[in-house]
Amino acid sequence: VQLVESGGGLVQPGGSLRLSCAASGFTFSRYAMSWYRQAPGKERELVATINWAGGSTNYADSVKGRFTISRDNAKNTGYLQMNSLKPEDTAVYYCNANNTYIGMNYWGKGTLVTVSA
Repeated sequence: VQLVESGGGLVQPGGSLRLSCAASGFTFSRYAMSWYRQAPGKERELVATINWAGGSTNYADSVKGRFTISRDNAKNTGYLQMNSLKPEDTAVYYCNANNTYIGMNYWGKGTLVTVSA
């Protein structure tokens, strides 16, 4: 079982990045997917969640209107489009796949996003 994030990097304030999360070793389409982030010295926080079919999404107030979560079950991949990035968005971003019915929960190792001039 693997979740592998990619797409992080250094971007200027106001810029955009798209993170990807490639899943393997399990039936991705049966899992809700979320993105979390952890800034230096802070606790990990939930950024966005999408249900298994992609028809329902939720966002943290701090990213509403700027970030968009999506998924392509045919490609076993999830995405986080991040626009209008701010320095306070700097963090390691983690992908999570969760199926509460069977009690399974998987994490990726994270990708670093740095927003700085």
